Amino acid sequence: MKLAIVILNWNGKKLLQKFLPAVVAYADKSDIYVADNASTDDSVAFVKNNFPEVKIIQNKKNYGFALGYNQALKYVEADLYCLLNSDVALTKNWLSPILSQFKTSPKTAIIQPKILDYKNKTKFEYAGAAGGFIDRLGYPYCRGRIFQSIETDQGQYNDVKDIFWATGACMFIKKSVFDQLNGFDADYYAHQEEIDLCWRAHNLGHKVQYVGTSEVYHVGGASMSDMSPQKTFLNFRNSLLNIVKNTPKKHLIILVLTRLFLDSLAGIRFLFRREFYHFTAIIKAHLSFYRLLPKTLKKRENIKKLNDYYSINSLVWNYFIRKKDEFFKL
Repeated sequence: MKLAIVILNWNGKKLLQKFLPAVVAYADKSDIYVADNASTDDSVAFVKNNFPEVKIIQNKKNYGFALGYNQALKYVEADLYCLLNSDVALTKNWLSPILSQFKTSPKTAIIQPKILDYKNKTKFEYAGAAGGFIDRLGYPYCRGRIFQSIETDQGQYNDVKDIFWATGACMFIKKSVFDQLNGFDADYYAHQEEIDLCWRAHNLGHKVQYVGTSEVYHVGGASMSDMSPQKTFLNFRNSLLNIVKNTPKKHLIILVLTRLFLDSLAGIRFLFRREFYHFTAIIKAHLSFYRLLPKTLKKRENIKKLNDYYSINSLVWNYFIRKKDEFFKL
């Protein structure tokens, strides 16, 4: 399979200086692209001057993650894409286990490697960890990471496993499947668009897998800090969009009402902690969700098969009430 590694960049010269050399060194003759979202720094010039083997795709403006990749991948010829964040450090043998798994598992359409924390290499990293799952209320979580509880990597997830969603920080996806799904949903802009993509892939009968014998290290928060109210806005809104767009009809109304209520409790918690910007971000997320609701319901009509893929009933109950803070305890 012809592989193309595609790095989405926006004003990321410092990250490219630090992490692109390893991408070039460990690409194993794969094509490498930097897809630039109209950066205002000189990151494009830096790549051109220092890495002539890396191809440049220049988007007309900053489209965010979802539309940024949709636009850029139109110009990439490959059988398989690796969508790679610019703040990911690669390891020498990261590619071979993943390519081998694609060859031996024809139904597998999407794969993610083990994601460890660049700043604390014994820990899993928040964005993806050892593969993503979802609970009955639409809350995403990972092996190795539940809410803010992060596990230490002790080899407990050095396996190959079917998962519900793969992280966009380092996602391998067959071009044919990406095209079949019409790419990411551009209305998401960023955050949880990969969960929606994987959900739609499952609905079409494709497999999403985790390959723990491939390791990469992710800085995390390079484009948007964990403390950013914009991140709060996108996560709360896009999680609701995922539910409306993909949940079977029999659960839909009760599920949406339950999530709106739980979001309100989260907002009150932010209020009591005097985190007013995050409280406001949740209000804005709900208003944006209502504006996008008619459009999202139309998208739902185009999905031929809607299935449940939740692995537990309530992550909130297990984590906050039953104090189950590790994956194997759930």
